Amino acid sequence: MSQIIECIPNFSEARRPEVVEQILAALTSVAEVSLLDRSSDTDHNRTVVTYAGPPAAVEEAAFRAIAKAAELIDLDQHTGEHPRLGATDVVPFVPISGISMDECVAMARRLGQRVGTELGIPVYLYEYAALKPERTGLETIRKGQYEAIKEEIGLKPERAPDFGPTKLPKAGAVVIGARDPLVAYNIYLTTDDVAVADKIARAVRHSSGGLRFVKGMGILVDGRAQVSMNLTNFRKTPLARVVEFVRREAARYGVAIHHSELVGLIPQEALIDAAVWYTQLDQFEKSQILESRLQNGSQANSFLAANFIDELAAGTPAPGGGSAAAYVGALGAALTSMMARLTVGKKKYVEVEAQMMSILDESESLRATLTRAIEEDSAAFNAILQAFKLPKNNPAEEAIRQQAIEQATIHAAEVPLYTARNAVRVMELAARAAALGNLNAISDAASGAALARAALTSAGYNVRINVLGLHSKEAGAHLVFELEGLEERAIQIEKEIKTLLNERGGLNMG
Repeated sequence: MSQIIECIPNFSEARRPEVVEQILAALTSVAEVSLLDRSSDTDHNRTVVTYAGPPAAVEEAAFRAIAKAAELIDLDQHTGEHPRLGATDVVPFVPISGISMDECVAMARRLGQRVGTELGIPVYLYEYAALKPERTGLETIRKGQYEAIKEEIGLKPERAPDFGPTKLPKAGAVVIGARDPLVAYNIYLTTDDVAVADKIARAVRHSSGGLRFVKGMGILVDGRAQVSMNLTNFRKTPLARVVEFVRREAARYGVAIHHSELVGLIPQEALIDAAVWYTQLDQFEKSQILESRLQNGSQANSFLAANFIDELAAGTPAPGGGSAAAYVGALGAALTSMMARLTVGKKKYVEVEAQMMSILDESESLRATLTRAIEEDSAAFNAILQAFKLPKNNPAEEAIRQQAIEQATIHAAEVPLYTARNAVRVMELAARAAALGNLNAISDAASGAALARAALTSAGYNVRINVLGLHSKEAGAHLVFELEGLEERAIQIEKEIKTLLNERGGLNMG
């Protein structure tokens, strides 16, 4: 599965578009990063950016953006409706695909240490990355904003940063963390009375007795009172529930909802849940969405449809051996699925049908995973090439370049190792299918295992060559150790399959 992280940095600037553009240019200078959304509010004087990509690229992009914002934004000259602590106010990492929250926490802490050391900016860690329980909530860290922390950071122990100096530069401080998906949602009222918005915000937010997983405040934006909210867990406190709560509270003061807005992006699931609630589609299934059904039907084969073998034969460095390993592993999984399908529904094998269905489900999942890995391996290799192209005009740039190369190389070893893991699992499923399934297709199951073994071998070459390219060999030692364990397991499976072919198929395998 592809490792994808979302990052949503908030920058304390919206009134100078040229500054925002320079920050975005720094962020998008990192290969593999996809800019998904940008939202600037001049009243808040704040820009929220959403981007995503593989871990190393996302982390490097965050660092470059923080550095550029610190260069261009002076908090002593900054004003705006939204609370803020620094030029880059907050940088949250959100796990999206193939990566755990713990890995995002490690990334947040690693970036925090680098920002504090290399940029001289105080860093506070929050949410899951917090080193102190009292700093889990962003509002606690940001209490009093830039002005208060500027006075207190070197005097009060509770204001001491997790990383960096105990003196605030003009760029302020930055809060870095890891969190669940968040919905930034604002509701505008049919009044300009901010006191009403304040009362509604106090009623709806959890900290003052309202709904769990809701943070809120009342402000004036474009001459209209606004209830500005963050929904920190839309699954446990759905969007529709928040809207109806605000609507009822507003009615108490003789006002109504004028309109609402999103800041940044929202998970599709949150909107679907709201639509289902309002339309009372009690029997609704998400598979009933036309676009989702179409996407799921074509996604797995999108890359293979573009003649992969011709691309492999072309005189380009990618796709290469790692992609070929994933391709061959997917073929092994396909043969295992074939064996299962040739068994299910046959009266002779009714006793093992449930087991073969289980094999089929998993082999199809592995086939999709390995198919995606074809592209992922190419992308990982291209990230190394991009890292080598980074500027190296001075020691600071060279240090950044070397770190980017090291991180990209580690990722380029992790991707084929993931392929290797899945290839061994294909071998295990193929062996089970050979032991239980249709005798007429036993050689197909064995062929699936053989292809998966070839995928493991090819992936293993790519793991080792990338580990050899690391400046610190210790950084890749655990990858090679895991690979060796997978290779030992593959040898055992090969012996099991030879025995099965002798016993069930009557083939003399020696």
